Amino acid sequence: MKLDIHQILKLLPHRYPFLLVDRVLEMEKGKRITALKNVTMNEPFFNGHFPHRPVMPGVLMLEAMAQAAALLSFHSLDIVPDDNTVYYFAAIDGARFKRPVEPGDQLTLEVEIERMKAGISKFKGRALVGSELACEASLMCAMRQIS
Repeated sequence: MKLDIHQILKLLPHRYPFLLVDRVLEMEKGKRITALKNVTMNEPFFNGHFPHRPVMPGVLMLEAMAQAAALLSFHSLDIVPDDNTVYYFAAIDGARFKRPVEPGDQLTLEVEIERMKAGISKFKGRALVGSELACEASLMCAMRQIS
């Protein structure tokens, strides 16, 4: 399954400047997702991180993987989230940052489900630039209904 930005906007509550998934290249229900984040000089965080050598903050790479994980969860559970559905980070383990991500890079997000139970899901995620690993981590996320 593929998703364009319009379909992503219908599923994720995030908006500029915090929407960090531009396109879904493929998604296999209950298994994995591959998505893209185009990194441009227009990103607001580059003004301060760092003005002399812009680098995407590692925590935003983790957030991009979590947003891809949310899309995978919704698809895997056949859920179309509404305004009362939130998807929270519950844990991040083993985060490793292997290369800087700079303006002009295209970040490929690869996320696999390790387990899903009672609204809590565990994922293995990787972010790559081309074939080079930029970031990897185990992510745990929780889906909750709010009122």
